[in-house]
Amino acid sequence: MNKENVLVAMSGGVDSSAAAALLLERGYEVMGVTMRLWDLPAEAEKQTCCSLDDVNDARRVCDQLGIPHYTLNMKEEFKKHVVDYFVDEYVSGRTPNPCIACNRVLKFGLLLKKARQLGCAKLATGHYARIVEIDGRKRLARGRDPEKDQSYFLFDVPPDTLKDVLFPVGELTKDETRAVAARHNLKTAQKPDSQEICFVPDDDYQKFIAGLELNIPPGDFVDKEGKKLGAHKGIPFYTVGQRRGLGVSAGGRLYVTDIDAEQNVIRLGAEEELLAGLMEIKNLTLHEEPRDGAVAVQLRHRRAPVNGIIRFTADGAEVRFDKPERAVAPGQAAVFYRGDTVTGGGWIERFYTANNGA
Repeated sequence: MNKENVLVAMSGGVDSSAAAALLLERGYEVMGVTMRLWDLPAEAEKQTCCSLDDVNDARRVCDQLGIPHYTLNMKEEFKKHVVDYFVDEYVSGRTPNPCIACNRVLKFGLLLKKARQLGCAKLATGHYARIVEIDGRKRLARGRDPEKDQSYFLFDVPPDTLKDVLFPVGELTKDETRAVAARHNLKTAQKPDSQEICFVPDDDYQKFIAGLELNIPPGDFVDKEGKKLGAHKGIPFYTVGQRRGLGVSAGGRLYVTDIDAEQNVIRLGAEEELLAGLMEIKNLTLHEEPRDGAVAVQLRHRRAPVNGIIRFTADGAEVRFDKPERAVAPGQAAVFYRGDTVTGGGWIERFYTANNGA
């Protein structure tokens, strides 16, 4: 029997509930903790993992399992490191990924620190990812269920913290996870998954940003030659690759191909202008020594990795794709894999088509 103390981050969903149950089965001393991060408006049609109902579900599961439950108010930290980042990125013409920021700063930063203060040897979450050992080092790897794998969202977790982290459901499929919860008669066994950004009501980020009453000036849509095509309602309301909602009439379909926040200009063009041959990546987190050469890189969650050649630079890396890739959005994460193992990743700075430098 393993009597190590483990703090389990309890979101009120089935994955973290099953994670706590599995750790109990394995002989750990388990405590549950739920972070209060954000209060959604009561009129939101869908309540997400930030809702009071989810906090209550987490507490109920801990009662069912016979383990202590704590609630931490981390709203201030969440707003600063996740919500403000999310808004600032859109205002800057970039496409953010708040889940990655939340994992890095809150779950595997502040919450891991809290686990240590509580005397816990490990922090566990309900993520579908695995920790494997390679050459004596703990490494991040994909979850066994390819449909649920969340390693993409975890690339920015500092590698040296992985020795203190557990992913109990990482070896399971979703159905197997629900079976664990059902075996323990947990309240959350059949609870639906939450897919939305937790602090954005009804997954409407434009409405969320508009409600902040920021000073967002309108500007111009232009083509690649700089000719004005129409007026846009503000930089934060558009993303690279967007086609719908532009309000511009043209002979063919137009897409957002570039966003220049400094000039308050959004460039529109044909779909082929979104095909990237090369991308630049900054602010790397590396899980092994950098090596130039062939790489598999994932550009979005639930998007299959693509192949290319990586070259590391003084301040980041660049990847030249084997085949052109569509809608490589600045601000999104690019995560590198060798097989199922994460080797590193970073943030897309810009892309180049075959016609403009790739």
